[in-house]
Amino acid sequence: MKDSLKSIYKEDAPYKAYLVSLLSVGVAYGLYKGIIDNYLAEVVSMGEFDRGIAEFFRELPGLLLVGILAVLYRFSAEKIFRIGAVVMIIGMLMLSVVPASRVLVTLSICVFSLGEHIQLGMKNSLGVHYAKRGKSGLSLGKQVSFYDFGTLAGYLVIIVVFRILAGDSTLFRLFFAVSAAILLASFACSTRMKSNSATDKNRRRFYFRKKFTKYYILEVTYGARKQVFFTFGPYLLVLHFGANASVMSLLFAISAICCSVLSPYVGKLIDKIGYKIVMISDTLLLVIVCFFYGFAEHFFSTRVSFIICCSMYVLDSIISLASMASNVYVQSLSDSPEETRATIATGVSVNHLVTIFVALLGGWVWKVTGIETLFTISAIIGLFNSAFAATIKTEKRSEE
Repeated sequence: MKDSLKSIYKEDAPYKAYLVSLLSVGVAYGLYKGIIDNYLAEVVSMGEFDRGIAEFFRELPGLLLVGILAVLYRFSAEKIFRIGAVVMIIGMLMLSVVPASRVLVTLSICVFSLGEHIQLGMKNSLGVHYAKRGKSGLSLGKQVSFYDFGTLAGYLVIIVVFRILAGDSTLFRLFFAVSAAILLASFACSTRMKSNSATDKNRRRFYFRKKFTKYYILEVTYGARKQVFFTFGPYLLVLHFGANASVMSLLFAISAICCSVLSPYVGKLIDKIGYKIVMISDTLLLVIVCFFYGFAEHFFSTRVSFIICCSMYVLDSIISLASMASNVYVQSLSDSPEETRATIATGVSVNHLVTIFVALLGGWVWKVTGIETLFTISAIIGLFNSAFAATIKTEKRSEE
């Protein structure tokens, strides 16, 4: 492992501290993600609409990320990364001590998410800066592997502990505190990152060009359908089927492993058959996923429906890997790597603009009309996405 890392990173780069810091953040996030839905349902007593409101505020920092990084532009990427860690620690500590009030818990989640998004905006900059010439891709892949391994470790801890001590509600606050302690360790590691990397200027501004119009529209529809599953998919399993934290963490772990194993193959598939076919096909598969997620109980017993919904959740996570195709599409239209990065960064902001309102509206739709309507709408959005993707021209176009 050491020799492998040495071949990727510059000798004077503090890559060891960076990767250990990412690993720690991954563990902390795995602990948090593994229990947060159950905590909101079982302890805070959030209903469908309340969950949508909480997700609205969780996603809000992602929408504001460009503005936040613009304010912090004078700092190095390492300092901004550490600022993100401090904000995450504050948010997680708040979760561990504030009363189970919907307002206070939602505020705590928003603070944690703010720190998470600040760090997210710096990861690629640091990964590229620390890499040797021609090794940027390997560096970015390595940092994802470290983070994902940490996340998986967090899930596994939740699976074991909540399996043994099921029903003990005090465990939620305990694990939020443990997560905060691990984030503190991550911050300590990050203080050894003495370099002064420049932040990615492409993440400090919006970049709109006419030739990328279809990409922006596809990001809108993709963000809408993604948010339905990310927010309400797990919450349905907790709120309706009574899945505990151990079961949910097991589901997240299975999903993470499947995505980790299959992502290289999805990438190869995009190269082999083309991004257009992949973008059309993935949302057609989504219709099947939405149907079973929304209507399984109309045809099967509760136990069988639960198993089907869990399977559909994993399948949707795998389908989401096809979102890489849109990045390849952008690359095919771009005149330079810088233009590609700027466009994708803007696409992320456009994506977040949609997701925050989908979270709010989705909770209301579920509460008023039922889960069937929510996932029917998601399927319709998927069909629109496929139809629109079919209009894409696959040949490289010149600047308009």
